Amino acid sequence: MPQTTIYALVMLAAGIGIPLLAALNAGLGKSLGSPIAASAVLFCVALVMTGFILIVSGEIPKLARLPLTPKQFLFGGFFVAFYVLSVTFIAPKFGVGNAVFFVLIGQMISAAAIDHFGLFGAQLSPLSLTRAGGIGLMAVGVWLTQQT
Repeated sequence: MPQTTIYALVMLAAGIGIPLLAALNAGLGKSLGSPIAASAVLFCVALVMTGFILIVSGEIPKLARLPLTPKQFLFGGFFVAFYVLSVTFIAPKFGVGNAVFFVLIGQMISAAAIDHFGLFGAQLSPLSLTRAGGIGLMAVGVWLTQQT
Protein backbone atom coordinates (compact mmCIF):
# COMPACT_ATOMS: atom_id res chain seq x y z
CA MET A 1 0.00 0.00 0.00
CA PRO A 2 1.50 3.41 -0.95
CA GLN A 3 2.57 5.61 1.95
CA THR A 4 0.26 8.43 0.82
CA THR A 5 -2.68 6.02 1.02
CA ILE A 6 -1.71 5.08 4.56
CA TYR A 7 -1.43 8.78 5.49
CA ALA A 8 -4.84 9.47 3.97
CA LEU A 9 -6.45 6.57 5.85
CA VAL A 10 -4.91 7.61 9.16
CA MET A 11 -6.10 11.20 8.68
CA LEU A 12 -9.54 9.94 7.67
CA ALA A 13 -9.67 8.01 10.94
CA ALA A 14 -8.55 11.14 12.82
CA GLY A 15 -11.32 13.09 11.11
CA ILE A 16 -13.85 10.45 12.09
CA GLY A 17 -12.58 10.76 15.64
CA ILE A 18 -13.20 14.51 15.95
CA PRO A 19 -17.02 14.31 16.05
CA LEU A 20 -16.78 11.17 18.21
CA LEU A 21 -14.57 13.07 20.64
CA ALA A 22 -17.06 15.95 20.64
CA ALA A 23 -20.07 13.72 21.29
CA LEU A 24 -18.36 11.53 23.89
CA ASN A 25 -16.83 14.40 25.83
CA ALA A 26 -20.08 16.39 25.68
CA GLY A 27 -21.83 13.34 27.16
CA LEU A 28 -19.14 13.01 29.82
CA GLY A 29 -19.55 16.69 30.64
CA LYS A 30 -23.30 16.23 31.09
CA SER A 31 -22.76 13.10 33.18
CA LEU A 32 -20.24 14.83 35.44
CA GLY A 33 -22.17 18.10 35.45
CA SER A 34 -19.01 19.92 34.35
CA PRO A 35 -17.54 20.34 30.88
CA ILE A 36 -14.27 21.45 32.49
CA ALA A 37 -14.04 18.27 34.58
CA ALA A 38 -14.85 16.20 31.48
CA SER A 39 -12.05 17.93 29.58
CA ALA A 40 -9.61 17.26 32.41
CA VAL A 41 -10.56 13.56 32.36
CA LEU A 42 -10.08 13.48 28.58
CA PHE A 43 -6.59 14.94 28.90
CA CYS A 44 -5.69 12.47 31.69
CA VAL A 45 -6.75 9.56 29.50
CA ALA A 46 -4.84 11.07 26.55
CA LEU A 47 -1.73 11.52 28.72
CA VAL A 48 -1.84 7.90 29.89
CA MET A 49 -2.32 6.65 26.33
CA THR A 50 0.46 8.85 24.94
CA GLY A 51 2.77 7.85 27.81
CA PHE A 52 2.13 4.20 27.05
CA ILE A 53 2.94 4.75 23.37
CA LEU A 54 6.13 6.63 24.33
CA ILE A 55 7.22 3.69 26.47
CA VAL A 56 6.36 1.01 23.90
CA SER A 57 8.00 2.92 21.04
CA GLY A 58 11.15 3.62 23.05
CA GLU A 59 10.91 7.34 22.33
CA ILE A 60 10.93 8.68 25.91
CA PRO A 61 14.58 9.82 25.52
CA LYS A 62 13.49 12.20 22.75
CA LEU A 63 11.72 14.31 25.39
CA ALA A 64 15.20 15.49 26.40
CA ARG A 65 15.10 17.73 23.29
CA LEU A 66 12.18 19.72 24.71
CA PRO A 67 14.29 22.52 26.22
CA LEU A 68 15.87 23.11 22.79
CA THR A 69 12.54 23.23 20.95
CA PRO A 70 11.21 26.65 19.87
CA LYS A 71 8.65 27.65 22.48
CA GLN A 72 5.96 28.63 19.94
CA PHE A 73 5.50 24.94 19.14
CA LEU A 74 4.16 24.40 22.66
CA PHE A 75 1.08 26.50 21.82
CA GLY A 76 -0.34 23.44 20.08
CA GLY A 77 -1.40 22.26 23.54
CA PHE A 78 -3.27 25.53 24.03
CA PHE A 79 -5.26 24.96 20.84
CA VAL A 80 -6.06 21.36 21.75
CA ALA A 81 -7.30 22.48 25.17
CA PHE A 82 -9.30 25.31 23.58
CA TYR A 83 -10.90 22.92 21.10
CA VAL A 84 -11.77 20.30 23.72
CA LEU A 85 -13.14 22.81 26.21
CA SER A 86 -15.14 24.73 23.60
CA VAL A 87 -16.65 21.66 21.92
CA THR A 88 -17.46 20.10 25.29
CA PHE A 89 -19.31 23.27 26.32
CA ILE A 90 -20.97 24.06 22.99
CA ALA A 91 -21.81 20.73 21.30
CA PRO A 92 -24.60 19.81 23.77
CA LYS A 93 -26.26 23.21 23.22
CA PHE A 94 -25.51 23.72 19.51
CA GLY A 95 -25.39 20.14 18.23
CA VAL A 96 -22.33 18.06 17.37
CA GLY A 97 -22.94 18.52 13.64
CA ASN A 98 -23.16 22.30 13.89
CA ALA A 99 -20.13 22.51 16.17
CA VAL A 100 -18.02 20.32 13.90
CA PHE A 101 -19.28 22.24 10.81
CA PHE A 102 -17.71 25.45 12.13
CA VAL A 103 -14.59 23.57 13.24
CA LEU A 104 -14.19 22.23 9.68
CA ILE A 105 -14.64 25.68 8.14
CA GLY A 106 -12.04 27.04 10.57
CA GLN A 107 -9.69 24.17 9.74
CA MET A 108 -9.95 24.84 6.01
CA ILE A 109 -9.22 28.55 6.43
CA SER A 110 -6.35 27.96 8.86
CA ALA A 111 -4.82 25.11 6.83
CA ALA A 112 -4.91 27.20 3.65
CA ALA A 113 -3.14 30.08 5.39
CA ILE A 114 -0.52 27.80 6.99
CA ASP A 115 0.20 26.10 3.66
CA HIS A 116 0.15 29.36 1.67
CA PHE A 117 2.76 31.01 3.88
CA GLY A 118 4.62 27.83 4.89
CA LEU A 119 4.08 28.70 8.55
CA PHE A 120 5.71 26.68 11.34
CA GLY A 121 7.83 24.73 8.86
CA ALA A 122 4.84 23.47 6.84
CA GLN A 123 5.30 22.56 3.22
CA LEU A 124 4.74 25.70 1.10
CA SER A 125 1.65 25.37 -1.08
CA PRO A 126 0.47 28.73 -2.42
CA LEU A 127 -3.26 29.42 -2.46
CA SER A 128 -4.21 29.41 -6.12
CA LEU A 129 -7.61 30.42 -7.47
CA THR A 130 -8.33 26.72 -8.11
CA ARG A 131 -7.43 25.75 -4.56
CA ALA A 132 -9.46 28.63 -3.11
CA GLY A 133 -12.41 27.52 -5.25
CA GLY A 134 -12.01 23.96 -3.98
CA ILE A 135 -11.99 25.16 -0.38
CA GLY A 136 -15.11 27.19 -1.12
CA LEU A 137 -16.81 24.12 -2.62
CA MET A 138 -15.82 22.07 0.43
CA ALA A 139 -17.30 24.75 2.70
CA VAL A 140 -20.54 24.74 0.74
CA GLY A 141 -20.60 20.93 0.86
CA VAL A 142 -20.09 20.90 4.61
CA TRP A 143 -22.79 23.55 4.98
CA LEU A 144 -25.20 21.47 2.86
CA THR A 145 -24.71 18.51 5.19
CA GLN A 146 -26.13 20.59 8.03
CA GLN A 147 -29.31 21.64 6.22
CA THR A 148 -32.51 19.84 7.17
